[in-house]
Amino acid sequence: MRIGFIGLGVMGRPMAQHLIVAGHQLYLYRVKPRSAHLVESGATACTSASEVARSAEVIILMLPDTPDVEHVLFGEDGVLEGVEPGKLIIDMSSISPLATKDFAARLDARGCEYLDAPVSGGEVGAKAASLTIMVGGKPEVFGRAKPLFEKMGKNITLIGGVGDGQVAKVANQIVVALNIQAVSEALRFAARAGADPAVVRQALMGGFAASRVLEVHGERMISESFEPGFRIRLHHKDLSLALDSAQLLELMLPNTAMVHQLMNGALSKGLGDKDHSALIEAL
Repeated sequence: MRIGFIGLGVMGRPMAQHLIVAGHQLYLYRVKPRSAHLVESGATACTSASEVARSAEVIILMLPDTPDVEHVLFGEDGVLEGVEPGKLIIDMSSISPLATKDFAARLDARGCEYLDAPVSGGEVGAKAASLTIMVGGKPEVFGRAKPLFEKMGKNITLIGGVGDGQVAKVANQIVVALNIQAVSEALRFAARAGADPAVVRQALMGGFAASRVLEVHGERMISESFEPGFRIRLHHKDLSLALDSAQLLELMLPNTAMVHQLMNGALSKGLGDKDHSALIEAL
């Protein structure tokens, strides 16, 4: 297929590479030196989002935040200026569920299909093509896109209608954030109490406290290896989405709010561009 891909960051680069390897023709926007290897692998660099939309049958977005998605879709030389009826836009960013519904409606008026398909798994999952992909949209449109998702992920679920993928991603980020906080506090406690946190982690991995966060991020915390797989700044944004949505729903999320405050502290300490496992440094 002819696929447009906009958003070639830590996650987007390996995701796009998997699609190239699978034999698809990719059209890219905002190619920087770190993503130049994708062009060398056969992708085409475009000068605008509208050029990507004109060239591709399917346009995939992997961008940091809601305003970035809105600008790429509807700004000057944006996707909307290049799309034709029947084209499919897949937003794999993590953004506001409410804004997602609005974006989908505006593109539907142009005769285009829309899926929100945020992911979980971080840089490791993106490189291994093992991402969890949570999708919102029509079942028949999901079926059209699923072969592409299968080149980037393993656990692929149609959650419900447009916006429901983003709801699932926000829920995922709540669980991950609280788990990171729990592991951070446990390892800090072990170290302050005089035990070797590496040995404590190893022991916990054999019991009911075992988790993917304890396995991967616990090791990062012990070795203090905080190169970003997923930045604190972006996780902070996702928790802001959770709390903003909770306010509209008149819902209490007290522990989410507490971790959000801890991330505020991490940002104030200049940790925003470190991996979210560096939350332990805020403690």
